[in-house]
Amino acid sequence: MSEERQEPGPEGPQGWSPGSARHPGATGSGQCPPPTTPAPWSLPRWRAYVAAAVLCYINLLNYMNWFIIAGVLLDVQKFFQISDSNAGLLQTVFTGCLLVSAPVFGYLGDRHSRKATLSFGILLWSGAGFSSSFISPRYSWLFFLSRGVVGIGTASYSTIAPTILGDLFVRDQRTRALEIFYLFIPVGSGLGYVLGSAVKALTGNWRWALRIMPCLEAVALILLLTLVPDPPRGASEKQREVAMGVLRSSWCEDVRYLGRNWSFVWSTLGVTAMAFVTGAVGFWAPKFLFEARVVHGLLPPCFRQPCDSKDSLIFGALTIGTGIIGVFLGGEASRRYKRVNPRAEPLICASSLLAAAVCLYLALILAPTTLLASYVFLTLGELLLSCNWAVVADILLSVVVPRCRGTAEALQITACHILGDSISPYLIGHISGVLRARRPNSYLQRFLSLQQSFLCCAFVIALGGGCFLQVAQHLEGDQAQVQQAGEGTPTPHTHARLRAEPPRNKEHQPPPER
Repeated sequence: MSEERQEPGPEGPQGWSPGSARHPGATGSGQCPPPTTPAPWSLPRWRAYVAAAVLCYINLLNYMNWFIIAGVLLDVQKFFQISDSNAGLLQTVFTGCLLVSAPVFGYLGDRHSRKATLSFGILLWSGAGFSSSFISPRYSWLFFLSRGVVGIGTASYSTIAPTILGDLFVRDQRTRALEIFYLFIPVGSGLGYVLGSAVKALTGNWRWALRIMPCLEAVALILLLTLVPDPPRGASEKQREVAMGVLRSSWCEDVRYLGRNWSFVWSTLGVTAMAFVTGAVGFWAPKFLFEARVVHGLLPPCFRQPCDSKDSLIFGALTIGTGIIGVFLGGEASRRYKRVNPRAEPLICASSLLAAAVCLYLALILAPTTLLASYVFLTLGELLLSCNWAVVADILLSVVVPRCRGTAEALQITACHILGDSISPYLIGHISGVLRARRPNSYLQRFLSLQQSFLCCAFVIALGGGCFLQVAQHLEGDQAQVQQAGEGTPTPHTHARLRAEPPRNKEHQPPPER
């Protein structure tokens, strides 16, 4: 007799309860009762939707913190008297601290309360951001340090929040939820530019932008504690290893498993290329556009604060618009196309990145001659990059078993920041500074130096497209292994663990399936 398995129903996502696998022993008549179906973990549909909405709101604030400094970068440089190279180091410190702390939060998220870890992260990043607004210009190093602490706080959210969504929804519902969740990456990034520029224009002081954010984050913390559940890991997919109480694997075993998962490895390299480009473009594009308008004679140079912030507002609006459209298009294309092609997700990522490389190259080359064409191709490039955020997250959740997803998110974040957006702003600024030192001191030469340092981004994003073509070669096999784990079919890794474990007491063992 085959065992019936309950699918997620209209009442919301359901799964196996971690502690529900025990069966009673023999009855008085000497007969063993039939196996009972474990009570599923369930959540009303409206509660799952409300929880997803709260997580999306916090993700919005998370990415506003990433780019709020970029919206007032010229004023920050004037206030602390820092060069382009050191200004790029601001983002490098932020992402460097994020990547160092991400594995720690991934480990905690796989083993302890995810809500408690997220709450700690929100308190950390909001407190550091607020206190940094009072730093004197004599202590610029302290401002750099505060950005690092903000990065540590945001690491908790970027690592753990997607795994909660993965346990609230399954299949097409999960794709849609991740589509909306990652929609707030470009929206939050764009609003970071807009908020920084708008608050500076209203108050005449860029530091007030950092003082408004903690108010919004206090609301987020209250909503998180009251409205977001912490579902059992793997609840939406009814993972048998959760139901049967299999012992947790160690962190080293999880890392070894992920290192042999080629879909995860290649998608991480592809995401790293995306992070490299988005980090560089997100940090330097407003200044690049400002200097392009100076070269075209549309604006006077900026020699003292406050500098013209129109380009930050324009770029922020472009980021929001292209992000909303791009994430929606990428998610919907993936959801529909994978019905006819199981490798649809990596193929969509690869094609969009290769096209984005061409658009970015044309945007940079055409900027000195025609500003309108540069804006058009930059917009198309951002649109194509935004198509991938939800799709990449869905790839990770589909090829990694739930017990390792927090660690997988952490390792992917760490890798993409080590080789991606932690170094790209500094690298672009450093190359620009080296090129400028060899040229006459003019605004045209400053602009050309920044333009030429940007060209490496087009090459990097093309490499990212090649990485996703490799993902397409391994995707189906890795997804099959996850499906086997969900149906209770032991994988070689599980067999090795079972051989190493001592036999359990018979009265606590479930009867064999028939």
